This record gives sequence, structure tokens and C-alpha cells, in this order.
Amino acid sequence: MRIVHFEKAGLPGIAADDGSGWHGLTERESGFPGTLPELIAQGADLLRTGRDLLPMPAIDLNAVRILPPVPKPPKILCVGLNYDDHLEESGLKKPVYPEIFARFATSLIAHRETIRRPRESSALDYEAELAVVIGRSGRRIHRDRALDHVAGYSLFNDASIRDFQLRTPQWTMGKNFDATGAFGPWLVTPDAVPPGAHGLRIQGRLNGRVMQDARTDQLIFSVPALIEMISVAMSLEPGDVIITGTPGGIGAARKPPVFMRQGDVFEVEIEGIGVLSNPVQDE
Repeated sequence: MRIVHFEKAGLPGIAADDGSGWHGLTERESGFPGTLPELIAQGADLLRTGRDLLPMPAIDLNAVRILPPVPKPPKILCVGLNYDDHLEESGLKKPVYPEIFARFATSLIAHRETIRRPRESSALDYEAELAVVIGRSGRRIHRDRALDHVAGYSLFNDASIRDFQLRTPQWTMGKNFDATGAFGPWLVTPDAVPPGAHGLRIQGRLNGRVMQDARTDQLIFSVPALIEMISVAMSLEPGDVIITGTPGGIGAARKPPVFMRQGDVFEVEIEGIGVLSNPVQDE
């Protein structure tokens, strides 16, 4: 089941698609179950919510404003260096512990919204990634039970300002410029993909050219492993998002480097989940 968070005529809405088309409601319509972020925060059964939405009126996603599945996550936890080919192009050794850094909600944009290249840099890079949305709280979650805490999966472009990222050992500045974290277009419930979204093809395309091409079973730290290891330190809460890392093929590692520029379009596609597409403009 795919579930989308959207806005129409200033009203929040929710719609679901099981392959037969999008159907849903806006806030003032009878039977509106709540927004997707609200339902995730409540720990709702999203598959049941989706089934309840299927008999509702058809929704044309081209006629609404799609919003991030969770516009203001309690935490956005990103994983660096989680594919072998990205490690190789970065000239780094395989980690024994995941490289975790934070993003903040002020950096997020939705599907079709514009990634902004800041005037302070020309080194705007792309990173196609699988996003995991937490649906159930927990701390010290055992790996065998980790997937019980997942509300669903989505797509992410962890667009990075490389020169700012590499100014210090901490990556926070380069990963948190406004309008650089594209997230969406929708949430896919866990029943629609293999456990842990394992083995799905992931691609990043710049103006239609394939720049990144891998499979999620190549993750060094799998989704269950990440949930287990992160939750040792901190409680995971409904609405938290884990961004699982990018494959090789980033622009900074190419010779010559390939960075995103005004007029470009970058797409992230993950098999069974969908396509996230965003144009690029200068600030």
C-alpha cells in the first residue's frame, strides 16, 4: 500500500493506492482519518487506513501539492558510507560501526519541489537513498524485532554541499542547507516490499542519466542492524526517519566532478517504492 500526504486548496489530505489508483479525502470531508504524520505519531495501522481510503473519491496527484510523508520528523538520522562502492570511491576503509549524522526538518522539501543551490557554493551533490520511517517507539531494540518498529519506506535525496561538508570532520553544515533534503513522494507500507526493503534496485539519475545504480542488499548495515545499533543510544519515536546511505557514483567522486546546477532534475528511484523527482535552481 502506498499512502501520500498532500495539500489541496489549503487543506491537508491523505490518499492511498494499492495499484488501482489513488483514492482519499481532505480534512473537511466525512471519514477523514487524520493526516499521515498524525497517524504515524499515533502508531496507527497504516495498511488498514489505506484499505479504508480505497473506496473514497479518486485523487489526481497532479492536481495537489504533495508534502513530505513526515514534514517535521522528531529525528532525522542519516547513515554515511553504507555501500562498499561508495566507500571505495571515497578512499575509506569499511566501517565496523555506522557513521551517523543528523539532518534537521528545515532542510526538507517534497517531491517536485525545488532543490536550492546556495549562493555560497557550487558543490551541490546528489545522494539517492532509502528512507525508513519509524512507527513504534523503542529503545535497545533487538535486531530480530526491529522491523516491528517500521511504519514504512520512502525515498530521499541527501543533497550535500560538499565544500561545507568537508570543512570539518563533522558533516552537519554541509548536510543541512535549506531545501536540500528531498523526501517522498509517499510512504510504502512494509507489506509491499521485502522485509527491511532488502534487495531492491536503487538508482539516482541526473537529467535522465544513470549516475548511481545498486541494490539495497548491498547495504553494509541493514535496516534491522541500523535500528538495533541506533536504539542502543537513543529512543526511536514514531515519525523518526533513518536515511540509510547512498551507493557509489556521487558527483564529487567523478573525474571531473559532476555537481547539480540550475535547470537540472535529479530523480531517485527504488524498485517497488517509486520515483522522487526534484528540479534544481540557484538561490
